[in-house]
Amino acid sequence: MSEGQSALPLSGITVVSLEQAIAAPLASRHLADWGARVIKIERPETGDFCRDYDAVMNGMSSQFVWTNRSKESLALDLKSPEGREALAALLPRADVFIQNLAPGAAARLGLDAAALTKRFPRLIACDISGYGSGGPYSNKKAYDLLVQCEAGFLSINGTEEQPAKCGIAVADIATGMYVLNGILMALFNRERTGKGMAFEVSLFDSMSEWMSYPAFYTEGAGKPLHRTGTRHATIAPYGPFKTGDGRVVFFGIQNEREWAALCAQVLGDAALAGDPHFNSNPQRLQNRDALEALIEQCFATLSSDEVLQRLDQAAIANAHMNTVEAFLEHPQLHERQRVRKVGSPHGPVTSFLPAVTIPGMAPVMAPVPAVGEHTGAILAELGLGEPVGPAPDR
Repeated sequence: MSEGQSALPLSGITVVSLEQAIAAPLASRHLADWGARVIKIERPETGDFCRDYDAVMNGMSSQFVWTNRSKESLALDLKSPEGREALAALLPRADVFIQNLAPGAAARLGLDAAALTKRFPRLIACDISGYGSGGPYSNKKAYDLLVQCEAGFLSINGTEEQPAKCGIAVADIATGMYVLNGILMALFNRERTGKGMAFEVSLFDSMSEWMSYPAFYTEGAGKPLHRTGTRHATIAPYGPFKTGDGRVVFFGIQNEREWAALCAQVLGDAALAGDPHFNSNPQRLQNRDALEALIEQCFATLSSDEVLQRLDQAAIANAHMNTVEAFLEHPQLHERQRVRKVGSPHGPVTSFLPAVTIPGMAPVMAPVPAVGEHTGAILAELGLGEPVGPAPDR
């Protein structure tokens, strides 16, 4: 633990997480970042199956490294008497319990949120599932891409010709952040009432929230959003534009003031702002092909750096289309010292600081654990011997 951790907001909070893959581990890692003690329960020997997604970070999975720093790994077989005894001794010490086992698995073990909060009234317990309790999909297994499909995300993402999945685990990430949100609300509520809370978050419900805008647009317009690739579906101009040096820059116009600035200061044609084909966003969207041709005709005489400079001077938001390699070298990351090395069983690995910046506080950036690395120490703390045996069904 880092020096001065007692000053962190979640210091003194113990989280027990029966977790796998991304959603639950991401939520618990954010808690660990700010001082919570997170005990990750894993299968003996093999551990969280996310450990085996790839082996590109010193022989470890990139997704596991991302979601599991600063935790203690406790290897338990929860079907064995010894494993159940260890968990029974651990739960009274927990402030928070998280689980994202397969549908029905936690309830069979008596580890669902409702059951646990009856036994431990101050406990905050969260069930994470694919589709939530009740309804025809409640027992259906779910993974990130599959929930993207069910929520309609792929129908609006991609090019006009071809749908595409999101390049990151957007359903898992959304779920993890809502779990974090629920836990923090429950901790605040417990401070006022002394009572814990049972709650659930599903991948489908999380994506339902994120799909609200396209759903409302479709309902209101009587037609779905079109897939527009790297363009914005309902705002113009907003997307990629070629420049004279063959590179592509992105910019977006959000209001009529910015549109007027683009015309006058970037395109050099103030009168264009009042053209009836382009004088409102609906008109610009309807005539987008013609508008983009006019913009690229102007940009053809300029380099990408010159275009970006003009956009900056006009206070119009813009961006390079970076590769991930370029992102890793981004000056905004390095000049602000947002990149760190954390320990792991296979040596130091790259990590980014959490997005929340609190003046005068440094988040915990402790190592990624090996499977069962802390089992002996935790069991000794509980006054128990180390259990061994087969892994539980997950």
